[in-house]
Amino acid sequence: MTENTNIIVLGAIEYSSIVIGLFALDQMVKVAPIQIIDARTISSGKYLIIFSGDVASVEYAYKAGIEVGESFIVDKLFLPQVHPGVIPAIGNTINIGEWDTIGMIETLSIVSGIESADSAAKEGGVKIIEIRLADGYGGKSYVKMMGSLDAVQAAIKAGTEKARKKGLLGMDTIIPQPHNEIKPFFMKKK
Repeated sequence: MTENTNIIVLGAIEYSSIVIGLFALDQMVKVAPIQIIDARTISSGKYLIIFSGDVASVEYAYKAGIEVGESFIVDKLFLPQVHPGVIPAIGNTINIGEWDTIGMIETLSIVSGIESADSAAKEGGVKIIEIRLADGYGGKSYVKMMGSLDAVQAAIKAGTEKARKKGLLGMDTIIPQPHNEIKPFFMKKK
């Protein structure tokens, strides 16, 4: 049995040091051909690297980033078989047209926000509208999703589980039957 190298894998590492983060980024792209989705300084003086690619490339780059960062790592994620709705929502607002129950998860790290979005999306029945990445939020991240009330309840439960276990869950909420007046603010682009 051969390994499928076309599977898209997502990796993310959040560092408490900007200098270490930049050094890790250089080392990671030197060891493997990965696609950098985002790499930058974020609130609270941290550095974020989000990357994707095939399984082997992401695994090699992830290991290099962990080795370089060691004690400076705030949170990390190696996510094989990322849900297809996650990557487009990272740092973007996805307009889905329908207006249904809203679910939101706030995490204390960006990586936990991405992980929460993936778990929520995999639970099924929700669309990930946005994964906001710590810009002006004190290093926090939040995920917005939409679907039927039952689907959002199940997705919130699944999405908060890992962040709660890691001690990185901020808050979560569900807004059933949201008023139309909040739609432009909920769907607002950056």
